[in-house]
Amino acid sequence: MLPVFIISRISYQIMGNQKPLAGISIGDINGVGPEVILKTFSDLNLFDDCVPIVYGSAQILKTHQKRLTIPSIELNVIKDESEVQEGILNVLELDLAVPELSIGQDTPEGGSFALASFEAAVDSLAKGSIDILITSPLNKHNVRLPGFKGHTGYLADKFGADNSLMIMSSDELKVALVTGHVPLRQVASLISQELILKKLHIFNSALIDDYGIANPKIAVLGLNPHAGDGGLIGDEEIQSISKAIKIAKDQGIHANGPISADGFFGSKSYRYYDGVLAMYHDQGLIPFKVIAFENGVNFTAGLHVVRTSPAHGVAYDIAGKNKASSSSFNKALILACDILSRRREQLVSSDKY
Repeated sequence: MLPVFIISRISYQIMGNQKPLAGISIGDINGVGPEVILKTFSDLNLFDDCVPIVYGSAQILKTHQKRLTIPSIELNVIKDESEVQEGILNVLELDLAVPELSIGQDTPEGGSFALASFEAAVDSLAKGSIDILITSPLNKHNVRLPGFKGHTGYLADKFGADNSLMIMSSDELKVALVTGHVPLRQVASLISQELILKKLHIFNSALIDDYGIANPKIAVLGLNPHAGDGGLIGDEEIQSISKAIKIAKDQGIHANGPISADGFFGSKSYRYYDGVLAMYHDQGLIPFKVIAFENGVNFTAGLHVVRTSPAHGVAYDIAGKNKASSSSFNKALILACDILSRRREQLVSSDKY
């Protein structure tokens, strides 16, 4: 069940038939975040789907816009979400001095402003002032916040770490991770029957509830080369992964594995599954980004709020050069709107509003 502060706003919008308010963090101001935001909303059709609010600075957006070959985008500068207008890119000005831009460079100022934008948008999401959150890429190395683990970790801590799951999503492939941003040497010690089963349940629920897939089929990858080769190359598949899969099947989840990752992706067997559960970060994200880098979306599943982001990073090397593609950000926005729409329908059908 969604928390009261989310139900209240969504219920009002269901009955009022309003467009969702889409909060957007500006990302690293010296990266490609501002550019892909502007390119995305140069497509006026997207204003039919949502009311966008960028948390940041109109001055920063205008500076980036001068480097682009797109029609000039009108900005509506606001002090809070009550002042939004439809059909226009709203900019909620942060109560901060606007730093000097060093486009294409890694600077502390870029990180500080990105963090301030993200935190402001998350606070609005928590209060129910916005309905969905799309986060532009930031650089974890220049964000001056002790223990900052990136967007996903921050949101998990804020809204319920025990239930979060990173899903990298595209039309071709959906990959979820059992372990995330941890050193490779720690992965084997973290893999357990309980953790795998937990992630399978979250993944299965997200595929059904958020993606609208009935009876999803999930491929579960092995940890070791050749999925352990019957115990010759590690026994995690025998001791943990296979046991978790069996329990999941008994509980009604259509899971299959453990499957050797190299042959699975090499033979394009992912085409026969609705989702793939990888054991660690690079096992799932390297093939995902090879297959769907331009159109990939990062979705934080398992939370009571909706957050997506483009699959790419800050890309300092092309920032300010009018080379960044807005396709991934565009997909992130559309996916967030779609997920919210499905959750609204579930609220209506369950008479919870």
